[in-house]
Amino acid sequence: MDTAATAPPGTTAEGAPAAAGRSTRPLARVVSPLRHSRLDPYWLALALFAAFATLSVCRYRRMATMSWDLGIFEQAIRAYAHLQAPIADLKGPGANILGDHFSPITALLAPLYRIFPSPVTLLVAQAALFALSAVPVARTAARLLGRARGLAIGIAYGLAWGLQRAVDFDFHEICFAIPLIAFSLEAVILRRWYAAMLWAAPLVFVKEDMGATVAAIGVVIAIRALRERVPGIVPLAVALMGFGILGSALALGVVIPGFNGAGSYGYWDKVGSGGGSDATIPFVTALRTLLWVLLPTTGLLALRSPLLLAALPTLGWRFVSHDEHYWGTDWHYSAVLMPVVFLALVDALDRIGEGRRGWLVRYARQMPAAVCAAALALTTSLPLAGLAEGATYRKPPHVDAVERLLDRIPDGATVEANVGPIARLTSRCRVFWVGDTQGVTPQYLALAEPPGRTVRQELAYAKQLHPQARYEALATAGGSFLLRLKSSSAAGR
Repeated sequence: MDTAATAPPGTTAEGAPAAAGRSTRPLARVVSPLRHSRLDPYWLALALFAAFATLSVCRYRRMATMSWDLGIFEQAIRAYAHLQAPIADLKGPGANILGDHFSPITALLAPLYRIFPSPVTLLVAQAALFALSAVPVARTAARLLGRARGLAIGIAYGLAWGLQRAVDFDFHEICFAIPLIAFSLEAVILRRWYAAMLWAAPLVFVKEDMGATVAAIGVVIAIRALRERVPGIVPLAVALMGFGILGSALALGVVIPGFNGAGSYGYWDKVGSGGGSDATIPFVTALRTLLWVLLPTTGLLALRSPLLLAALPTLGWRFVSHDEHYWGTDWHYSAVLMPVVFLALVDALDRIGEGRRGWLVRYARQMPAAVCAAALALTTSLPLAGLAEGATYRKPPHVDAVERLLDRIPDGATVEANVGPIARLTSRCRVFWVGDTQGVTPQYLALAEPPGRTVRQELAYAKQLHPQARYEALATAGGSFLLRLKSSSAAGR
């Protein structure tokens, strides 16, 4: 029997995309190597890496760190780099980070951190991972839609508001999830089923909730394989679903409780009405977030692709939470949705010719240029716009003063600090979060305070934090205060 006669439409018998020129879809223009530059996605990724890394490093230089996450991850990766348990004292003295979130994939940065022991290493690595994710998006778009449309979608993805918000939020483990999702969904679109599953599987090691995304990708693979009647793929897709669900179940029910000593997952109280709160997401807020995810990025055309199912787990856990920080478009929570919606757009545009509605084809033809224009327009009010401002590159004088102040703390000292000084100390000191030393009396208190605070107030605050200890004001500079424990006999206990 001629196997080519039984292959799914648009594919070869092996399930690979049909050769150039065979597509009959109005938007699918697979062009010859002479006309299509295969280097475009990589040049784009290089430009994005330069932009992301510059923004992150300049913000670090200005001490504009937003949260304690950079310090927490540096403590864990620093421990990995020295072949030690990933203890993050900022989460509590002796706290194993695997008892907070299951993110062992961050250990991959340990060798690089061992060579360059600095929080900047984490920021640059994150910029590289974000930029790398643009390669499969731009490459797939160019392959299916032509060079110009592919580059337009690649630029729109690289400037997507979700990615920019994540770049602006210091370091987070989701930087590993974004390229894995992008490469996996690229393989789904190109019918490279085994590659799609292999790219998706490691997501269970990024974060405990990512197992649900693995399962969702398994559903997408199963749907496509069933539709195209590809033998042997559906059972493997079902196995991938089970692997994802099992991975999350083990992380949530066994691994995390085992490492935190509390016997439970510490974030259950953020689900539903946990933690004594009865707050639920307002309909208007949910609609606004969904429109931001789908409208400027895809013109709602992503709704025509089953790939969008991969976004449901992330949207689901955010919307069932009572914590309003998860509902909106700030922070880093929408970053993992960006490769999903953009590749869903590419898939929808490639398949749009299957319909007979002329208006839809005409609308789809304009979409690559439209989403690129929208991304460029929105960027004027997003973090990357700072690259055009001179203040981004200038280190304020007060930062130099604060750094000299913190340099007075000896290496290896125990320090209680808040957001400002944390990232300047975690590479060389044992740092605790202010108010959460759990019986440890640190040798130093390093606190960045709002204008108007006095040394007397800081000493009173130190007495409130550690009633049995006596601290002296060592110095103050740039709105930061450095206090030192008078009685060294109690230090670090």
